[in-house]
Amino acid sequence: MPARTAANGRRLRLSLTLLPLVLLGVWAAVDWRTVHGGAVRLASADPRWLLAGVFFTALCSVASACVRQGAVPERLPPGQLLATQFAAGAAGHALPGNIGAHAVVLRFLRRRGIPLARATSSLALYSAVKPVAKTLVIVAFVVAFPGTLRLTELLPKGETLALVGAITGVSLAAVVTLITTVRPLRRPLIGGLRSALTDTRIVHSRPVRALALWGGAAAFPLCQGAVVASVGSSLGLPLSWPQMLFAYLVASTAAGAVPAPGGLGPMDAALVFTLVAFGAPATLATTTVIGYRVLTVWLPLLPGTLVLSALVRAKVL
Repeated sequence: MPARTAANGRRLRLSLTLLPLVLLGVWAAVDWRTVHGGAVRLASADPRWLLAGVFFTALCSVASACVRQGAVPERLPPGQLLATQFAAGAAGHALPGNIGAHAVVLRFLRRRGIPLARATSSLALYSAVKPVAKTLVIVAFVVAFPGTLRLTELLPKGETLALVGAITGVSLAAVVTLITTVRPLRRPLIGGLRSALTDTRIVHSRPVRALALWGGAAAFPLCQGAVVASVGSSLGLPLSWPQMLFAYLVASTAAGAVPAPGGLGPMDAALVFTLVAFGAPATLATTTVIGYRVLTVWLPLLPGTLVLSALVRAKVL
């Protein structure tokens, strides 16, 4: 029996190692036209700006690793944390709502001896801080560049605002009703909330952790926007860097409400819309978004998947 159990464990570990590569192959086969078209269009782009886009793409993993470290009081191994975050970036494109990335990080934290409740609380803190930090960055852009950003063209109509408000109200009411009426959910949710509040107080009592948490959360959308701006500059997009950065911030905020894998689809449409609203030609805006997807999704996907497999084999995950 022990020998059979060990053999089953080895087979399971091998299956988990190969699963990301299988998913990568399936995804490449389904979306091959986008990859090929984006690569062809980027062939005429300025390679120096594309290299800058690759650099900012790498910085996104560093920023995410800072947020993950800032969300837990314990010190995590920097190398393993960065590798895990790089692998989580690949896993995050497989499932909606960044579930894949959270699952990878949760497994990493559990392997580091952090209890499940506190590991889950760190994920909740990570998810809560990022939109708040992005909102602060948006406000800073509005204050710093009042004449450059065409806010009136980006604001939704009254009907759209009413629809969003109604959906938000119904969702909050459903959550509150579910928590108050279903007793089995109430106790773990209250316990998780207490654990999250305790860890939040501990983290913010340490300046280094708070700086990593909020600094990384503010830097991540700026790095993503810098990738868009780098690709746009390489293609000669007639927009300034503040406009392209702000276009990404607005588009990612609007598309965040739609649970698509990696934000694919809603994010692309919203980003093209915002770039065109700022005055970019539709063709160049579409090419910029395709190039952004190639650099942030397809370029790191294969090495990220290989790192994920290696971390599984090394029992880091």
